[in-house]
Amino acid sequence: MADQLANWFAEGLDEHAVWSRLRPGPPVDEVAARLASTPQPFLADTVDVVALACDVFNHTGCAAAAQRIVEQGAPASQRGAAMGLWLFASADLIGPFSVPLDEPLAARALLALAFRVAPLVDPGRWLSDAERRDEVVRTFLLWDGLLPHGEDATQARSLFEMRDSVRREGALAQALADHEHRMAVQRRLADAQAKEAAARYNSE
Repeated sequence: MADQLANWFAEGLDEHAVWSRLRPGPPVDEVAARLASTPQPFLADTVDVVALACDVFNHTGCAAAAQRIVEQGAPASQRGAAMGLWLFASADLIGPFSVPLDEPLAARALLALAFRVAPLVDPGRWLSDAERRDEVVRTFLLWDGLLPHGEDATQARSLFEMRDSVRREGALAQALADHEHRMAVQRRLADAQAKEAAARYNSE
């Protein structure tokens, strides 16, 4: 079952580090309402996620992420990414959010929807199930570097983990814990290397 998250783990993204660097974002309910308004063309099995990413963004990071999603993900992953692209595109098409989304982190947010949520919760349920929609929005905001309006980091993290489908499934929760342990080891190694480099620089 943990194979469902293989593409996500392969990205090597560190959730703990992300939580420590969030800036204030829009309310969960505002983003959830926008997600619920996703137009049909973004939901089609035939949606071209790479072309859509190029239409929505000028930078190449999203196109590269979209290409990985097409190559590695199932149709559900592509639909999930397309719904994330709608959230970014909607600011121009129907109006801005109360707090702008972080476009430079868009690729990371799209990968989270495609590889972390969509393999476990079909994007069709993101529209029909309010609790799963809340999970999706919280995942999206987290990986877009945004703290839901009206919540501090402790509250936001608690609500996210309560909704998180990965943590609700035993085998997946263990796989996530193993991944987070690897990320923690890498953080400690990076910190040690940085301190060693600084000590060498100061001694010269």
